Amino acid sequence: MVAAVALRSHPRSSALWVGLVSAGGFVALALAAIALPLVPGDEVMRQWLLSVASPPVVEALRVINYAGSWRLLLPATLLMLLAFPRARRRWWIWIGLMLAAPGVEGLMKIVIGRPRPEEASMGFLSGHATAAAAFFGAVIYLAGSLPVTVRVFVRVGAGLVIVLVAVARVVLRAHWPSDALAGIALGLAFASIAAMVAGLRK
Repeated sequence: MVAAVALRSHPRSSALWVGLVSAGGFVALALAAIALPLVPGDEVMRQWLLSVASPPVVEALRVINYAGSWRLLLPATLLMLLAFPRARRRWWIWIGLMLAAPGVEGLMKIVIGRPRPEEASMGFLSGHATAAAAFFGAVIYLAGSLPVTVRVFVRVGAGLVIVLVAVARVVLRAHWPSDALAGIALGLAFASIAAMVAGLRK
């Protein structure tokens, strides 16, 4: 959502600021996950989300959860290249984005080593949230070439999907809220780097 709001008339400058804020947020959350037994607010937020998620909401979030899965994002990345000519011109940047973000996410899981709320496997940070933020963050930047009305619709929709995937990971009991937030931060940081490397202009 930060990326959708921040993109104004200077996309490269906005990408820099979004990237810096996202990277800073990720570093802060990673340090908290390393230093503290539980990130402040994690338990309260998790219990609140679990309490308000009715069975129909949980089922809807199971479907939305796929927006952070490689089974959906792999073909979606190919569609993104077809939909945006300027993504096609430098296709290697966006393919690199979708490889680098999960690569770093997997490495951080090993380095930080924090377990999931209900499993012993490593949970910091959320791979689904990272992948969704990287992909839909890229869509937010690339949408700058669209007509204004369509651009706003696409950017708001992309930002909403990022948030809902993060919520789904918590409601489905796979992650702590800070795992999901860290995933969003890392994914947006990588999307911002890709946008700057691509030199996106309106």
